Amino acid sequence: MTLLDSLNLTRIPPEDEALRTEVRAFLQDAVKHLPAHVRARSWGGYDAEFSQELGRRGWLGITFPKAYGGAGRSPFARYVLVEEFLNFGAPVGCHWIADRQSGPLILKYGTEAQRQFYLPRICRGEAFFCIGMSEPNSGSDLASVKTRAVPNDQGFLLNGQKIWTTNAHGCHFMIALVRTSGQADDRHKGLSQVIVDLSLPGVTVRPIKDLSGDSHFCEVFFQDVQLGPDALIGLEGQGWEQVTAELAFERSGPERLFSSIVLFDQWLDFVRTPQGYTPESARLAGKIVAQLAPLRAMSVAIQERLTRGESPVVEAALVKDLGTGVEQSIPALIADDLFSRSTDTVPLDLLMTLQYVTEVAPSYSLRGGTRDILRGMIARGLGLR
Repeated sequence: MTLLDSLNLTRIPPEDEALRTEVRAFLQDAVKHLPAHVRARSWGGYDAEFSQELGRRGWLGITFPKAYGGAGRSPFARYVLVEEFLNFGAPVGCHWIADRQSGPLILKYGTEAQRQFYLPRICRGEAFFCIGMSEPNSGSDLASVKTRAVPNDQGFLLNGQKIWTTNAHGCHFMIALVRTSGQADDRHKGLSQVIVDLSLPGVTVRPIKDLSGDSHFCEVFFQDVQLGPDALIGLEGQGWEQVTAELAFERSGPERLFSSIVLFDQWLDFVRTPQGYTPESARLAGKIVAQLAPLRAMSVAIQERLTRGESPVVEAALVKDLGTGVEQSIPALIADDLFSRSTDTVPLDLLMTLQYVTEVAPSYSLRGGTRDILRGMIARGLGLR
């Protein structure tokens, strides 16, 4: 009996684990020209040609049925891919949302025509999606959205605004949570999800520059945007149930653990050198790994739930809350270690990576749901409120 067996931990099946060798061989060559401070952007990195190359290798939409261009593999196969993409710092931002949640959402709730149109394009790296949930003055209170899609004889007329919309300026489509009936005070009632072609007249996308100098966050404005009747995903008025299920995909993956992993690995490489090793740094490395390991085990266990067709909303929120806390602690702990030394002994490229990750780390506990919102969900799930 192995340690995993004795702890009753979920294993990644051997046929999926076997993907790692091929993926690592590809990534070692594909990203070798990128410095660490660029690779640290990973799922914020934007490279359409790279995404299309992944599509040619069959690594996008790998869980989608073969009838829609996928490989029909389990969520564990995608989990292995995502872990390696993050570990190497591959620029996967173009297809990230489409592969992670837009495609699965369309597969689960979409019409057959929507599946036939969108899913093969996602698998080829030809259809990039962004998320239209958050709005100004709403924060993480998604139920208070004011953007409206009013039914008319041509489909829906869309007006409103979305914000915190990652890579919208480089995406083809948005899946937006909108109000198709009622008022904001009605909360969950009257919410629906629609697919918005971002090239339509009346759509305006404005990138927002963040502290690190990146401009991947965007605000998106809709002014009398005419959508067809086929824009609706699922049932009108069932948007809250659908978006809640969608967020389980967003909150449970390796990206909620490994956003700082390129920095951690680069620091470890330094600590393993004679000039970088100290007993304190060795202890710190062990402390960080000891926090990451159980969280990864929890994340893998959620993939098993998703494989069974379940929607582990509370468990995903727990992984996201705990995981982002560890992610945010990594740059702070590494900074304490590095600046306790003589600065001329620390490689410049390591300091550049530390600077970038330190600047973006505050966003880890905002994107995908703020810490307060997640803890409220967890409390309700445990019957504490």
